[in-house]
Amino acid sequence: MFLLVESRAGAYKGRRKKREGNSVMLAAPPVGVGTGPDNLDQKDNAMNTVARCFAVLSLVATVFVPAASAWAPHGAHATARPAASTKINETSAALRDLWVGHVFWVRNVAVSTLAGNQAAAATAEREVVANAKRIAGAIEPYYGTGASETMFGLLARHYGAIKEYLEATGRGSTDGQGAAYERLNVNASEIARFLSGANPNLPFDTVNGLLLAHGGHHVQQIQALQAGQYAEEARTWEAMTRHIYVIADALAEAIAKQFPKEFS
Repeated sequence: MFLLVESRAGAYKGRRKKREGNSVMLAAPPVGVGTGPDNLDQKDNAMNTVARCFAVLSLVATVFVPAASAWAPHGAHATARPAASTKINETSAALRDLWVGHVFWVRNVAVSTLAGNQAAAATAEREVVANAKRIAGAIEPYYGTGASETMFGLLARHYGAIKEYLEATGRGSTDGQGAAYERLNVNASEIARFLSGANPNLPFDTVNGLLLAHGGHHVQQIQALQAGQYAEEARTWEAMTRHIYVIADALAEAIAKQFPKEFS
């Protein structure tokens, strides 16, 4: 219970701060619970995933960091901003709230499941689903009902893969972890392909790298919680929330570029 309360306090403490820059926090490579020969393939796959994440860092800097200068709170940038920047700021704050809600409630599912608290896990899972609907609903004004429904389906599969990994971890099943991790990575590419197809300002490789790293944070968090490594989990939570802000801000920037009249 302490972990749940502490997590929520940490999650919402800085949700409406100004953007803190677009640095990308990459998770350590997720691996199975064992270290024997059966886990070598999982380790190789995880290292390849992390390599792909680092490969898109230059793209992230090229695509998203230049826009961050408009948000700088110091020096020459501390002047009045145009109305468009204010609307982007508001949209970014709203998307940050939604996405940090995602990681908060998924963490609650993990904590409750590993503690054997089925009632708490079920409540948290309902919130995960409700939050996914709100995230999907946020794009409906721009892309329509069909796109919103597609996004919800993709987010549902994202959570499904995380839950499979969580349950496999609870059973001590390395094979189950590996299968779930692979599904999580496939889903990241599906979401990236959907978003890049809807918005040309969201390059596939860049978004895919961001989502692969996000999935890695979920996996790393589950491993730390299972092992009782709470200091490590706290560091993962910090990296996870900062990274989810990067994703939310990137979406806000891209939507504003694609629909300038809506932000003028």
